[in-house]
Amino acid sequence: MAYREKLAWIELIGMTLAYGAYFVAVGIVEPVGVRDTTLTYVGLFGAATVVRLLVLGGGWLTLRIQSAAETRAKPDERDRDIGRRGATAAYYTLMVLMLWVGVVLPLVESGWKVANSALAAIVIAELVRLAVTVTSYRRGWHG
Repeated sequence: MAYREKLAWIELIGMTLAYGAYFVAVGIVEPVGVRDTTLTYVGLFGAATVVRLLVLGGGWLTLRIQSAAETRAKPDERDRDIGRRGATAAYYTLMVLMLWVGVVLPLVESGWKVANSALAAIVIAELVRLAVTVTSYRRGWHG
């Protein structure tokens, strides 16, 4: 597995665990009767971010120790092409989701539901970028 593919896997796993747990917790906050305050959401998001950073940091450190020579190599043309491909897919995903969040959702929802939907759009777009990157490496994409 290529070094940058391993990094993408680490990011994908970290984001899925951290923000998946965040959105599950957010879905539970209101029905359970937890006080629906800004501090609640900021605390949950902060915890999710810390989890993500711990997974990324631990994974990066482990990967750096295991493949020290590969970490210093600059991205080649294939790596850059795969990165552009992932970024393009993420951009279009984000635009579609933000149109939903910015145009349609405010007509039917308000407050934290809109804010969490915007956060979900950003997370989904980033997951799309990482999934395209991993898939491109797995399938041996060469442009």
